Amino acid sequence: MQAQVGDEIVVHGRHVGEHERSGVIAEVRGSDGAPPYLVKWDDGKQAVFFPSNDCTIGHSHSAPTRQA
Repeated sequence: MQAQVGDEIVVHGRHVGEHERSGVIAEVRGSDGAPPYLVKWDDGKQAVFFPSNDCTIGHSHSAPTRQA
């Protein structure tokens, strides 16, 4: 799994009645877009997250801004 800052991450429910959880990747701590990710969840919390096979990444369409 690879991601970049600004991508949306969605954790799909594994059991009946479980809701999806989504957030935005605020920081990529692995090399070349690999986990772990610092995620700002929709409920306002932040956490370092290691995604599993029940997650999907929605890649942002904007290119990262380079600082000189």
